[in-house]
Amino acid sequence: MEASTLVFLMISLVAGGLAGSTLTGWLQKRKTKKYVSAQEATVLIERIEKVFKVVMAEGYFTEIYNYQNDKNIWNLINDKKKALIIAKAKVLVGYDFGKMKFHRPDGERRLVIDFFPAPEILSIDTDYKFYDIEQGWLNRFHSEDYTAILNEAKQTMNDKAMESDLPRIAGNQVQLMIFQLASSMNWEIELKLPDGNVAMLKEFTHYRSVEAQVDSLGTTKE
Repeated sequence: MEASTLVFLMISLVAGGLAGSTLTGWLQKRKTKKYVSAQEATVLIERIEKVFKVVMAEGYFTEIYNYQNDKNIWNLINDKKKALIIAKAKVLVGYDFGKMKFHRPDGERRLVIDFFPAPEILSIDTDYKFYDIEQGWLNRFHSEDYTAILNEAKQTMNDKAMESDLPRIAGNQVQLMIFQLASSMNWEIELKLPDGNVAMLKEFTHYRSVEAQVDSLGTTKE
């Protein structure tokens, strides 16, 4: 075999190998991209739900949370950690109409409501900032400490929102919306609620003023 022919064959083999490697890599990347895209689409589909929730009132709350934890070491050293947390929240209160029960008498333009749900918090958008963090040599902050503090602060926001005037405002708003909508369509709304349902709804009609001032929550945990 001539030298030129041998060189040509070697170059062809190397070029073919490089081309095959490049093509294989391109195909693998393409398959990987397709697989990732399909996986992401599946995750998105799993998060889609049909809901019928309507926001009727919106409130803003601010809390100053003082956290302190004292740890006594051998009755000789009082090792403590503390932090100041300012928590702010935007609270949306409304109704989940998927929980409402009703029926329509045959041939009538009348809607009979058999059960009406209580107003509830539909979402809480929170923001937290930590200040004046101090910790001892042995008694230090860990991830579970921050999680517990934030969960407690969020629960406090939830409780204060339900104790405020937001549920009453939401109740008045939803009644106005339902009866005005029915009237505009020449429909009649009739409430036939059980006594327990009536009593439950009355709990949210008592006026409670929304506190605008900042409250301080001090806690000491051992």
